[in-house]
Amino acid sequence: MSFVFLLLLKTSSTKNVCKMNGGYNEKIPTVTPLDLHTPSPEMKESVEAVERIVHYDFKNKKKLLEEALTHPSFRASDAVSYQRLAFLGDAVLGLAVSNYLFHAYPGIDQGDLTELRSANVSKERFARVAVRHGLYTYVRRTATAALDDQVREFSEVVSREEEKTPVYRGSVEASRVLAEIVESVAGAIYVDLNFDLEKLWKIFRHVLEPIVTIEELQQQPHPVTKLHQFCQKHGKLAKIECERDETKSTANVYVDGMFVASGSSEQKKIAEVSAAEMALCNLMQSMCMNDASVEDVAGIDGSFPVERAKNELHNLCAKKKWPKPIYTYDSLLVNEFDFMICLLLSFVGASY
Repeated sequence: MSFVFLLLLKTSSTKNVCKMNGGYNEKIPTVTPLDLHTPSPEMKESVEAVERIVHYDFKNKKKLLEEALTHPSFRASDAVSYQRLAFLGDAVLGLAVSNYLFHAYPGIDQGDLTELRSANVSKERFARVAVRHGLYTYVRRTATAALDDQVREFSEVVSREEEKTPVYRGSVEASRVLAEIVESVAGAIYVDLNFDLEKLWKIFRHVLEPIVTIEELQQQPHPVTKLHQFCQKHGKLAKIECERDETKSTANVYVDGMFVASGSSEQKKIAEVSAAEMALCNLMQSMCMNDASVEDVAGIDGSFPVERAKNELHNLCAKKKWPKPIYTYDSLLVNEFDFMICLLLSFVGASY
């Protein structure tokens, strides 16, 4: 009898367990590769859309990609937010981009490589990638009206940009959640590829493109660098001091010991950029009032981020419910026009 019983146990399915106390068999659910490849019904459309965007067919759709598209606000018994994948994606994208830049620019030094990486791997950059591909649409979330408004405001500014994408920041601070979506999707692909960095870059590079080049960096100098160069050119010394409270960092710009401008942000680097840009505007305004030539104060290379000023004005008009501004251009007055935009930017900054 015992021999027959053992034989029955050996030939029965491993999914069945004999419960001696109850006298019946109970099936234990198992996860098969087919189950992992099939997304949840409510996420099927979003999962397939994101797969088309990144040009990658996930092996583990149910856990990895659904997790990558789940905001922390979404509450469900089996839901896991994208935060862990975003943590991984942030690190792995930084490494992947570093590898690419190291091989693409064998002749440039560490400082330029660092600036190139910062321009390509940042909250601002990744947020614009998310807007360009419409990734926020596919994120499941709950009661995020304020966040939705923040994302919508940033998306509208990005869509209005007429000139080249700003390398460092635009007129509205990027939403962190947009950057996290890009990071989490990259992290999910990395895990699905069994942590193969080279394959990740081949798949995900097109999502991040266009990659900021060394030529673009030279055309759009870092605002902090531009501030120091401007002050040095005019025999002045600029200093930026940063402080942080519980919610944000604040950067204060001093020129020859006197306060000139400040900027605030969740991120220290963005606060410094904002403060440097505003300091340049205030210095230009002051020098022009002292009869300095417009051309002389327009910048190190004669350029100025006019598009940012226009976007600031659009945002202010929308917030105040004013009519949209209308621009007219005169090729003979282009420098004066740039200067007026600069003054307007100072006014807008003071209005917020």
